[in-house]
Formats: sequence, C-alpha cells, structure tokens
Amino acid sequence: MYLEKRSRPRKAAAAKADADLRGKVLLALAQLRLATPRQLKAMLLPRQQGTDHVRRALRNLLAESPALVGRTNRAQQSYWYCTPAGRAEAAASGELAPTAGRTTGKRIAASKTGLREHGLALVDTVIAFHQAGMADHADWQVEVAHPPPAGSLVPDGVVLLADGSSAFVEIDRTMSYARLVAKLERYDAYRNAPPSGRGNAARAPRSHWQETYAGPSMDRPFPPVLFVFAPAPRRAAPATREAAFHERARFVGSVNYRLTVATTTLPLLTCDGADGPVWWVVGNGRGEDRCSLTALPKAR
Repeated sequence: MYLEKRSRPRKAAAAKADADLRGKVLLALAQLRLATPRQLKAMLLPRQQGTDHVRRALRNLLAESPALVGRTNRAQQSYWYCTPAGRAEAAASGELAPTAGRTTGKRIAASKTGLREHGLALVDTVIAFHQAGMADHADWQVEVAHPPPAGSLVPDGVVLLADGSSAFVEIDRTMSYARLVAKLERYDAYRNAPPSGRGNAARAPRSHWQETYAGPSMDRPFPPVLFVFAPAPRRAAPATREAAFHERARFVGSVNYRLTVATTTLPLLTCDGADGPVWWVVGNGRGEDRCSLTALPKAR
C-alpha cells in the first residue's frame, strides 16, 4: 500500500509531462509546417539522448480521432505535419500566429524532394537560432505575405529575436541567382514603399514595415534580410552559391545603406551557431570577414 501511494505522484507527474510535450509538439508542427522526430527533439528536448519521448507524443497525436498529425515515410525517414484538426487545436490554444504558413505541411511532406528539403532546411535554421538563444522556435512566422508595390513579398520566415527586433530569413537550395536577386529587389521595394494612411496630429503616416517592425517610437531600423544557402544535389556548394549571390546583390538599390543583407551557409550556421561569426554582410569585405548577428550594421 505504501509503495502504491508513492507511485501515484510519479504517475501524475509523468502524465503531465506527456501532456505538456504533446502540446509543444503540436504547436511546433503547426508553426513550422513539418519536421522530423530528430528536429523536434532538438527543439523541445535538447538534453534527451534519443527521440523516444517525441515519437510517443507523435504516435499519441496520430491516434486521436480525428488525427491531429499526419506522417509521410521516405527512405527510412518519417516527416510529420499538422492535419486541419491539429491546426485548429493549436490555434485554439492562443499561441499560434494566425498568419503562419500558406503552404501546408502535408503538401510539403508529400512533395518531391526539393520542396520538402527546403522546409527541413528552414527548420534546421530555426533550431540553430533556438540553440544559440537568439529566438525560440515559437517566435517564427512562416510564409507571411507582405504588400510591397513591386508585387507580393512572402519571406520564407520572419523571426522575432530575443532583443525584440526582427529579421527576414530566406532559404536557398535550388533558386536561380536571378530569382534570388528579384526577391531581394522586392524587399527593397517594400522598404521604400511610401507611407499609407493619413496619420494624425500626433503621428505622421507610416509605411507597412514601420507599422509592423519599427516599434511605437520608430526606434528600430528595417529588419536585416538573412539568406541561408543550404546543400542541394546537382547544385554548386553552398559557399560557391553564396559568393556568386554577393556579386549580384551588391548592385540592388538600397543594399548596404537602407537595407542590411547578410548571408551564411547552413553547414556553417549549424556548426558555429546563429550567434557566432557566421554572417557575411553584402558589400562589406570578403567571406572571411564574417560577423555575429548582433554585430550586423544597422540599416539607416
């Protein structure tokens, strides 16, 4: 009887831990669209040796009726995503940004390798920021549309950093240099868009980026645009693509003046961390002259 009474608190604590992990796994998948068990463990249980706890949470979410998550298996790897029921439950928690994600995790997980690997590279980038203490995984928004005059701008990710500022993040695996520069030009157009609205006696009219990112006292500059070059089959090495992008990007209008643009490679980011000297500023020296995220020059 004594041993039975002692075991009850332990069972209750274990049940609570399982419920907490269940909620965190569901929210992470709703936030980031898809992830592998290894990636979820890195974000949610970094001190655990294996993925057993995460896999149990995933199986429990899958066993719900209706299922809250789905799974696709490819080449002995499982890719997990939220179902519509799972997204609804995550949204009901009040912790999920309502605009997060245009492309569903199911579509990405079931897609050809390119789109799926792009999504996983974004999650690896999120993990690098999370492990460095630069931003929690819940502080990311994926594929949020912005309205510049040069056409719709949809960043791969927008991250709220630990210091309260924001950054745009773009992942490249297979895009042409022309498309990368065209996207950078849309950021330039978004930055230079005229103010909207009439304002009032207390405040001048603001542009969309000022309303969204500059803060109430307008003390924050335009967020830096960060490009992460990830490995891809039959493509040049990330470092080679990064250098070629620099040669083209420095000619975009506001770069290195009103627009801070910095690049890194996913292997370097994963190895040295998002807070390390891994960022190469466009228009500022060579690839050896890298700096930390907090040392990036501020846009004017």
